[in-house]
Amino acid sequence: MNKKEEILNQIKGGIIVSCQALPGEPLYVEEGGVMKLMALAAKEAGAVGIRAQGVTDIVQIKETVDLPVIGIIKQSYEGMSQFITATMKEVDALVETGCEIIALDCTLRPRFDGTTINDFIAEIKAKYPDILLMADIATFEEGVNAANIGLDFVGTTLSGYTENTKDRPNEVDLGLIKKLSETISVPIIAEGRIHYPDQAKAAYDAGAFSVVVGGAITRPKEIAARFINAVK
Repeated sequence: MNKKEEILNQIKGGIIVSCQALPGEPLYVEEGGVMKLMALAAKEAGAVGIRAQGVTDIVQIKETVDLPVIGIIKQSYEGMSQFITATMKEVDALVETGCEIIALDCTLRPRFDGTTINDFIAEIKAKYPDILLMADIATFEEGVNAANIGLDFVGTTLSGYTENTKDRPNEVDLGLIKKLSETISVPIIAEGRIHYPDQAKAAYDAGAFSVVVGGAITRPKEIAARFINAVK
């Protein structure tokens, strides 16, 4: 069994927990130490994988749990909307961590250097032919494009977070999951605005291969705010 088949078997039908904290958030610590504990809690609960941000947290998580890690680096660049693993600099750093899958923004928005996402993926594959890549997309067209250019997974991560999708309801995009799962053969990873267990179940019913849940599990400020706003 090759590496990809092994990971597919591991994550199929389960919950991948996104363990992330960015500067300015209560659980962010520059030297790490917090997200590895979130990952451990997720593993003990039965999670099948972890999605994590930044070299420090990814390395610490990999030292703590033996689950496949989807790695990203969030870094903004002037003149570009993309900030999830947006350039080769971030890809290089993620490869060094040994994370099993690298996720990146595969929207069709213009890139600051005039290249297209297709150009960038070709460049990554030329440099790292054995790498497993996950496309974070917002629209059906972007998902189909990602499948056509050889991405290993297509995630609905950015639906509702881009200019052309910001009017979508604040809930998991079941329509996008269903349409993509019926159209492309690449595994669909449902991600984005999955707040409750029944929404994760609905994502599977819509055709998801695996489901990522983040804020609803690992962002206590966001969880607390949901309760506080509900009783106001």
